[in-house]
Amino acid sequence: MNKISIRFYNDHEVRAVWVEESARWYFSVLDVIGAINEQEDYAKTRNYWKYLKTKLKKEGNELVSVTNQLKLLAPDGKRRLTDTLDAKGIAALAKAMPNQKAMAFLDWLTYSDNTIDGQSRKKAYDLFESGMLNKLEPGSIKCLQQIHGYIFGGLYDFAGQLRTKNISKGGFTFANCLYFPTILHNIEMMPETTFDEIVSKYVEMNVAHPFMEGNGRSTRIWIDLIFKRSLKRCIDWSKINKNDYLHAMRVSVSDDTAIRRLLKGALTDEINSRELFMKGIDYSYYYEQEDEV
Repeated sequence: MNKISIRFYNDHEVRAVWVEESARWYFSVLDVIGAINEQEDYAKTRNYWKYLKTKLKKEGNELVSVTNQLKLLAPDGKRRLTDTLDAKGIAALAKAMPNQKAMAFLDWLTYSDNTIDGQSRKKAYDLFESGMLNKLEPGSIKCLQQIHGYIFGGLYDFAGQLRTKNISKGGFTFANCLYFPTILHNIEMMPETTFDEIVSKYVEMNVAHPFMEGNGRSTRIWIDLIFKRSLKRCIDWSKINKNDYLHAMRVSVSDDTAIRRLLKGALTDEINSRELFMKGIDYSYYYEQEDEV
């Protein structure tokens, strides 16, 4: 079973599939064209690719011949064969599209996997394969530190370590690190037998923000482990809109109604699905992206 990934370029999904035999990612051509052209209409994107293929064939361009058809999950929920290209092919495709947006996309694609986010995302994917998640104690502070340490190990010197400086974001100051021994102990001891109790614990951990960086990405995995153990459920993060989620988390400090509604609507019993986990990682990283690339 191939690994599936979703990248986000200016809020456009770019699906990718990992092919073990060639040890590389292959990207959906239609998704790439749609992202470059900022086109939401699937039919128009498909027609553009049909036109471009014809043009490239007439010019003797070998790009079309190196296109592979691989199965990706379509919007209707079914796996369908779709044209894909590896990173080298995508570079050739971008150069065949005569506009600056294509070059900007290529810069993003080339750069994105080599950033700390790109490297840590790969390590987050590996969490599922490693079997480590089955050995952790859900809901504990140690569990959260181990997740953070695995994802960001070798990338941040503070990976897995509680922060020793106070931080703020968007005008909100997170918990004072001087009081972490008491604050984090109290959060750890919070009950987690019901949906409402688990969300309350999640909201409190967000207020604590125990790490200098990478809190959201680590804590979303952490809360899923609690849901799995206590309710035999987890969150399908792809069902939660980015802006809705960010707003709900911002206001959760004083009113957690919105985040409860979003999480409850995204609950699923597919707790052992590798694809759901991988997709969850993709969306988790998407939530952290700036609005402009």
